[in-house]
Amino acid sequence: MTPPIHAKGDGLKTRFTQLTGCSVPIQQSPMGPVSSPSLALAVAGAGGLGTIPAFGVPAEKLGTQLSGLSSPATGVLAANFLTRSIDRDAVQVAASRVRIVDFFWSDPDPALVRLAHDAGALVSWQVGSVAEAQAAADAGCDVVVVQGMEAGGHVRGHSALLPLLSAVLDVVDVPVLAAGGIGDGRALAAVLAAGADGARIGTRFIATIESGAHPEYKRAALEARAGSTEITGAFAQCALCATSPRARVLRSCIGALAAFPGDTVGAAPEAGQAVALPRGSGRTPGESFTGCVAAMPMYASDAVESVVTIESADQIVATLCSEAQRQLARPT
Repeated sequence: MTPPIHAKGDGLKTRFTQLTGCSVPIQQSPMGPVSSPSLALAVAGAGGLGTIPAFGVPAEKLGTQLSGLSSPATGVLAANFLTRSIDRDAVQVAASRVRIVDFFWSDPDPALVRLAHDAGALVSWQVGSVAEAQAAADAGCDVVVVQGMEAGGHVRGHSALLPLLSAVLDVVDVPVLAAGGIGDGRALAAVLAAGADGARIGTRFIATIESGAHPEYKRAALEARAGSTEITGAFAQCALCATSPRARVLRSCIGALAAFPGDTVGAAPEAGQAVALPRGSGRTPGESFTGCVAAMPMYASDAVESVVTIESADQIVATLCSEAQRQLARPT
């Protein structure tokens, strides 16, 4: 297994950065409306991998959206697809416009990998077990993302990140990213030192200037601390939870939902209309959602401990990398 490369004076170079053209080993997680185009572009502009959620977006609309974002000056972007209900036309469109097509919450599918490759993109697959990681590599994926159960949002597996990462590194030869509870430079350095080629980070980007999170969601993330999250099935009204209702959220929203008296917690804008959100809806509260936002799923990991102020995404990327470099440079 080729270890990550930490070139002194040349940033944090790994097999992932060499493969993708990123200058730093960080991918911004797809988080529904939180992952606005502005957030993805800010992360890409800072040298990381910015990720655009593509789940449920028709091929024609996705093509228009991605065409307006992608250019040589933009940086490196990924488009993320979820569940088994994947529009192959949308995958093909995305693969012709972004560097990486990213999949999660379904078994690795060689046919989808070939489709994306044929259209010119690399493929990454987020997994929750060693067997699933091996299946992703066997399917031809260029990158495997290992998600530990510390992760915020929908949790695929049942293993802690570092033991799972170690086991996966023993069986796959492609670049591996670590995901789950990584919110500061120490954590980034730890997974790089453990053999990962980078990190997939979500929670740290919730309370950013560019984030599409509802203001109450940002405020809740700022107020939360380590130990403020738990895995729950309380927000199971969503396509992902239809197969496995396990998602890590801020504990405060579980309590708010339990205390909420009605059957409809609010509404979300969709195609110019307000669509009602039933009690227990799994939809992430975006900035235009209305109603009792406190009782909506505020997905987060214990990395909220590192969310202490609203700042720009590029500043977060810079801080993560400088902190990681300092940690990796410390004498052992």
